[in-house]
Amino acid sequence: MVVTAKSNGVTGIVSNGAAHEAGALPPTAEEDHAPRARESGPAAMPLANRALYLIGRPTLKAFLRHVRNNAVNTQREGDLVDEWNAANGVVSAMQKSEAGAADNPRIVPLGPEYTPLLGKLFREPLIRNGFNTVPTEVAMVDLERLVVYQKHIDISHAERLERDLPADPTGEQIFELCLPRKRANPPVQWSRAPRDKYVFVSPSNDLRFLGIMPLKPRDIPDYPPPGNFVGVVGIAVGFGSNFLNAIYAEKRLILRNGSHRAYMLYRRGIRHVPCIIQHVKSREELDLVGSPELERHPDLFLKHPRPPMLRDYFNPALCKFMDIQPRLHQVTVEFGVEETELPAL
Repeated sequence: MVVTAKSNGVTGIVSNGAAHEAGALPPTAEEDHAPRARESGPAAMPLANRALYLIGRPTLKAFLRHVRNNAVNTQREGDLVDEWNAANGVVSAMQKSEAGAADNPRIVPLGPEYTPLLGKLFREPLIRNGFNTVPTEVAMVDLERLVVYQKHIDISHAERLERDLPADPTGEQIFELCLPRKRANPPVQWSRAPRDKYVFVSPSNDLRFLGIMPLKPRDIPDYPPPGNFVGVVGIAVGFGSNFLNAIYAEKRLILRNGSHRAYMLYRRGIRHVPCIIQHVKSREELDLVGSPELERHPDLFLKHPRPPMLRDYFNPALCKFMDIQPRLHQVTVEFGVEETELPAL
């Protein structure tokens, strides 16, 4: 089995919808047997999204590549180099003036008014099954002190999220935004491709390979069996938990999920929010729950005197604003079957 993921630039149509239902029947002999996407209700994608990119940190090459591959409007490379160098000077100065700004962030337990909300949250399967690798708690964090590894923010997406938040939100409304028990999945299409491949496509880069699911016949009672099978291997593709989630490691809080909601709340002037915090005691545990970026460059986020922080998204000297091409995130699943004869022992 091979799983790949990539993003494709498009300016076309993506459909609202979800995966093929387990009980759906296969096509009849009269139906077209060409691969077709599972979809419902097409929705046009915007021609461009407003976005920002954090600049001034390594590497200049990555910044130039990002602009070249994503920006709608072309720009002189020399001008981009000048922008990055100016931001790099600001970053260098911050290493001294703001050294230790991310150290020892305060984590505050939730008050009793959140007990009913926590009770409902803890009954969610995604909580019980997705956050049991390392010690975990739900507590209030200060957005001002959060370390971030995501270099770019889709401002258009953050504005869409903000439209669902009242002008003067209650604590319960902020809790539900940060730790939603129910979510409407982003639009997604999937279809079979040649040579035992399935392709999943969504405008959300949260689309991902979720793992292998060994199934028993009783797990899929409504699907017509192709034979007298003894087991099923499910290849799961879908979306993450969508909870505001941070990792506490080496006396720092690193935002792991929920960057756009954190950005939107910070912009609204809301600083203290509920968050799922995973406590990591070693670099080995960090490899279990951290993101690929955190695993590749742990010292940048855990040891640097002034790492990238959420508040940097609001420092004009560190942000490159641009219109970017909307992209579709694609996950391709490929499987193979091998049958051989073995000598009986």
